[in-house]
Amino acid sequence: MLGDKDAAALPGLEDRTGVLRTVTTPEFAGMTFHEVLSKSALNRVPGGSRMPFTWTINPYRGCSHACVYCLSADTMILCADGRQRPLGDLEIGDEIIGTEVQGVYRRYVRTTITAKWNTRKPAYRVTLADGTRITASGDHRFLTDRGWKHVADAETGRRPHLTLNNRLMGFGTGGDAVRPAITRKMSIEGSAVKTVADLRVVEITPLDGDQDLLDITTGTGDFIANGVISHNCFARGTHEYLDLDGGADFDSQIVVKVNVAEVLERELRRGSWEHELVALGTNTDPYQRAEGRYRLMPGIIEALAASGTPMSILTKGTLIRRDIPLLVRAAQRVPVDIQMSIAMYDDELQKAIEPGAPTTQARLDTVRALTDAGFGVTVFLMPILPHLTDSVDAITAALERIKAAGAVRVIYGSLHLRPGVKPWFLQWLGGFRPDLLSSYRGLYPGVSAEAPKPYRQWLAKRVRPLIRMHGLDGRDEEDSYRASVRGMRRMPAPAAPATASAPAQPMLF
Repeated sequence: MLGDKDAAALPGLEDRTGVLRTVTTPEFAGMTFHEVLSKSALNRVPGGSRMPFTWTINPYRGCSHACVYCLSADTMILCADGRQRPLGDLEIGDEIIGTEVQGVYRRYVRTTITAKWNTRKPAYRVTLADGTRITASGDHRFLTDRGWKHVADAETGRRPHLTLNNRLMGFGTGGDAVRPAITRKMSIEGSAVKTVADLRVVEITPLDGDQDLLDITTGTGDFIANGVISHNCFARGTHEYLDLDGGADFDSQIVVKVNVAEVLERELRRGSWEHELVALGTNTDPYQRAEGRYRLMPGIIEALAASGTPMSILTKGTLIRRDIPLLVRAAQRVPVDIQMSIAMYDDELQKAIEPGAPTTQARLDTVRALTDAGFGVTVFLMPILPHLTDSVDAITAALERIKAAGAVRVIYGSLHLRPGVKPWFLQWLGGFRPDLLSSYRGLYPGVSAEAPKPYRQWLAKRVRPLIRMHGLDGRDEEDSYRASVRGMRRMPAPAAPATASAPAQPMLF
């Protein structure tokens, strides 16, 4: 979901110099805050995305669930001395070759490894016409003659990805990529990037099971992997933050963009800014616990409202109640849409699967407080968990409580298990309901992230009539809502409070 702009918004996660400090405090036991200076605040959603907004702001980040830009350990990396060495043998501080644009040419330049970590994820084997083979995760990007492309398409939305006959940039290996004995020197530092080998993609094959993968971060943001130009993942800011996962680390290691409001104000003053809708909460929760310490949202809200920029906020956090007076004032200047994510209505299940989130009742009370302040709140009833929360009784009980809290609309969705999240969820399920493991593995086999289409169709037939029966369908505004959002992107903000139903923006589970 996040593009290059977001990586640039985390300097110091590229070269450590932007990290101010790492903080632990007794009042936030078990959490570590990595304070960084942000170069940018506004992040453009990739052009191929189906999301109904163009811009996002993420004041906080742990390790992004989408951060899976990884390669096999035996991938050969071109080093500054002209030799190629296996990725698994490289260390932080080693000098290698990357690229950068100089004038009208992209040239090979010397750079340094600033971070390295390993992980285990689904992977693909990419085979090129000259015999070069590369094993990489689906999110890894390579430079083609048509720009940077991921190995595989996104699980939600769309993004540029490799297809057969795409031509990668570099010099290839001619099939020698898996032979670490290669020691011949290649003196290309300073040379312009010119593809002379036949680097057309001829095969992209998903591999069985998860694979042990590695990644590095470099000063140029790229490196030469098996003779082709490879984009690296943005780094974690400090050495303590090198092997974050989609489970406990995501909840406990928080990157804080402490200057995000000031940077946002500068960006909104640009003459090129067109006052398009800005969405908060599309990746990490803007009202997570860290907001109680850093108070970044008031500055963000005020900057958006003062510039005439409409906004939407999706959160699980009850801390948004602190800012209700500010949001009411903002809504007198621009459209302000608010959504609350509430998936679990069984207290035992909620505590088991969301131990760090506010209780269901606390979030429903927050919906009521926002409703009483004049906002038309949408509740995200998602993810709906197969065999756990998808019964008629469970859905009906949830909708009754949502209606009583004053919400105007419910958006539902079945469980989506991204590659970085799936192992953690299945590990949790094995402890909480081991009897369901085989069923979930059948519903989400291999690298599948979505439940199968028959299940989703069955769920739709069950949920939609219940939503309509409880009057939580937003008066059948789906088509008109999307049209209004498209218009909102280009339209100056009206001076009336915004109480319409909220945008259908996703929280990434």
